[in-house]
Amino acid sequence: MDKRFYKSIGEYLIEEGIITSWQLEEALKEQVNSGDPLGKILVRLGYIDERTLISALSKQLKIPFVDLKTYNFDLEVVNIIPQTMAEKYNVIAISKIDRVLTVATTDPLNVMIIDELHRVTKYNITPVFSTETQIKEAIARFYSQQESATQRIKEESTYLPAAETEFETTEALEDINELKRAADSSSVVKLVDAIINDAVKKNASDIHVEPDEKALFVRIRIDGVLYEVEKISQKLQPALISRIKIMADMDIAERRLPQDGRIGLKVQNKDIELRVSTFPTIYGENVVMRILDKSSALLSLEELGFSKSKLEEFRRLIKQPHGIILATGPTGSGKTTTLYAALTEINSVEKNILTLEEPVEYKIGRIRQTQVNPKAGLMFASGLKFMLRQDPDIMMVGEIRDMETAEMAIRAALTGHLVFSTLHTNDAIGAVTRLIDMGVEPYLVSSSVIGVIAQRLVRLLCPKCKIAYTPDKGLLQTLELPGSPKDYTFYRPGKCKECFNIGYKGRTALFELLVIDEELQKLIVDRVSGVELKKVALKKGLKTLRSDGVDKIVKGITSVSEVLQLT
Repeated sequence: MDKRFYKSIGEYLIEEGIITSWQLEEALKEQVNSGDPLGKILVRLGYIDERTLISALSKQLKIPFVDLKTYNFDLEVVNIIPQTMAEKYNVIAISKIDRVLTVATTDPLNVMIIDELHRVTKYNITPVFSTETQIKEAIARFYSQQESATQRIKEESTYLPAAETEFETTEALEDINELKRAADSSSVVKLVDAIINDAVKKNASDIHVEPDEKALFVRIRIDGVLYEVEKISQKLQPALISRIKIMADMDIAERRLPQDGRIGLKVQNKDIELRVSTFPTIYGENVVMRILDKSSALLSLEELGFSKSKLEEFRRLIKQPHGIILATGPTGSGKTTTLYAALTEINSVEKNILTLEEPVEYKIGRIRQTQVNPKAGLMFASGLKFMLRQDPDIMMVGEIRDMETAEMAIRAALTGHLVFSTLHTNDAIGAVTRLIDMGVEPYLVSSSVIGVIAQRLVRLLCPKCKIAYTPDKGLLQTLELPGSPKDYTFYRPGKCKECFNIGYKGRTALFELLVIDEELQKLIVDRVSGVELKKVALKKGLKTLRSDGVDKIVKGITSVSEVLQLT
């Protein structure tokens, strides 16, 4: 698109109230020097985000916008455009009707690209808008260099059972036996093994097997992000899911109720445990397998991502003789990993350490670990009562969910025990207000809670392919960084075989550590608001999750988008 067109887009954004005249003038000045498209400059300066820009372009040009994060791709359609061309022009094919190929792009008016796609594919091209980030992620996801598991066995299936809906739990026994025979067929066994092996090879944490109206999809979670890796014929659905259930020692005849199970196996010389969960949906049973590498060592505190000062402060905190230490954050933010690292750090022959978890994820020597058992009536609150009779020095309870558990944890802390637990709150101050909201008296909170650590997990940039760039002034202002752009070098994700073309490899944590001192204790007793508590904590040196993330951006550990997305 030429500059005159982008100027009209700028004026359109002003009319819509998305940017100001001053911001447009600044971007146009920048364009004179860089020659980059105005939209790209507006995003770079932080005046507008990528999604808002594309949505505005879509409305003005009356070209549809497609959200690729929720789009169901057909791999055959994707592969109509060669990978080199998709990467060169940042485009991806999303649907095909007769001789018309719909392609997602950030530049649907670029006639040169459209003509080139038509020449190579022999299809008539219909462009639609999507964001640059979503297109790049889709390209990395679907143009995998690894051979598809289903491709490896696509010709081997000699038995394709009928659709799941043809089987009912009340049907004759021979139908269940037939389903078992299908699940034990060589092609299905190889398919399930290939899916698990591929996930372990890519260091995935979870495998999702998801039935849909016309196909069975397989996605894997790598460093917190889901990627689609397989689209399997619906004919294989009953046999494949039954195979997983047989391996997990589940009842294959029961498809109306959720079930849980475990699979222990050796994959690529690693001892792997799969925590399997099924859930009935309108299209059949959804299966999620959590991958636990039992042969991998637990992380130490040094490996979690603490800054030097926070590590020293946290170490001092976990060596206190009594009190409650809370880890907060959403599900999957690494709270349990942090508590495991803390327990490992203070574990010794002189200490009696007990845990009550849901479930026990990793075993730690010399620590007595117990799993909640709702059927037997062993829950967090009741379990804490029994743990106190075991003469513990240190206790960990998986989560404080209710008033009863909170009261038991506080009683333990006030009678000379060190208690670790978790809460689901957005930041460290939120843990204090959450306990009070549960009904705990403020004076009990102030006298028992000695520290709170809030955390989030961000992806680590792949060291092999990360790309350096100089941030602009607008970005520095957004991140509240002093100085000029030339003082900084930031990095964005690239692509390489090492990271499976994702640009990230592994994760680290952002931390916010709140130590409850005498001044904060008094404010808690006085029932001041969470906002006021945070203001005081910030004055006393509290470093927020955002500020910890900015430090990791500056050090080249992670990207701007990772930090801004999570903080």
